[in-house]
Amino acid sequence: MTEAVRRAWPRSARLDAPLILERIAEITGVRLVLEGPAAGGEVGAAYVRWPDGRRSVLTEGRSRSGPLVDRARQAGVPTARHELAAHVDGRRVIVQQRLPGSPPHKPDAHLVRQMIAINDRMAGLLADVPAPTPGELHLTADGPGFCLHQPLAEHSTRTAALLERIHRIGADGPVLAGDDLVHMDFHPGNVLVDTQGRVTGLIDWDGATRGDRLFDLVTLRFVLTGGGPGLLGPLDQRLAGVSAHRYNAYWAHMSLRMVDWSIRHHDAAAVDHWLDVAEPGFR
Repeated sequence: MTEAVRRAWPRSARLDAPLILERIAEITGVRLVLEGPAAGGEVGAAYVRWPDGRRSVLTEGRSRSGPLVDRARQAGVPTARHELAAHVDGRRVIVQQRLPGSPPHKPDAHLVRQMIAINDRMAGLLADVPAPTPGELHLTADGPGFCLHQPLAEHSTRTAALLERIHRIGADGPVLAGDDLVHMDFHPGNVLVDTQGRVTGLIDWDGATRGDRLFDLVTLRFVLTGGGPGLLGPLDQRLAGVSAHRYNAYWAHMSLRMVDWSIRHHDAAAVDHWLDVAEPGFR
């Protein structure tokens, strides 16, 4: 693979906070003050301050995720209220409540147990809601800016072989069926904790949808692979009853998502890392 070919693949743009705040002021009349970039995240977020001194977080996202976040909060999940949503130059941006805490320095068993408890609170939260439809796994066609197939097809024989396996799994038509609320990006980087390691917030709900909440535990299992029995044991116990067909579909989605994103946005070492996670993880 040449660098020229890699650069031909589409990449997600970083958040241009100063420009977005200027456009928000033009559109809504609300002038927010930029305090600085927020740590973490692939696309970016920024800390902002309202005229009355309140501090919030600016992110790119979907305004329609707000009601889903509200559902989670009502069920006892610590989530941020959406305070402003705007459509800025073809991108939806959200200003949301800034929650206390910071990302965990290193995941531990206590954090995993708390995340499993949060996952339990997602059960059946959308049973009485006619929308949204269950989320897509994108195993046979590209996702909207992520889970792209062509980068795997072209990057190397190893990634092409993984893509072929993903396509075989996708041909069976697995879906993310269920009435649970699914976060879709459930990993320690989207959790905030206090100084005692207690979870104070679950953030980045942009992909939230209806489906099977156990998908989120497979996501967590994927990201924590290699973390040892203290981290993985409780997850494997919870996921033991998931059929191989369903588990492999969820694992295939994560394999596609992480390998594709690494090819387009990171280096060869990152690609190899996620291949090493993905390949032996199927049942």
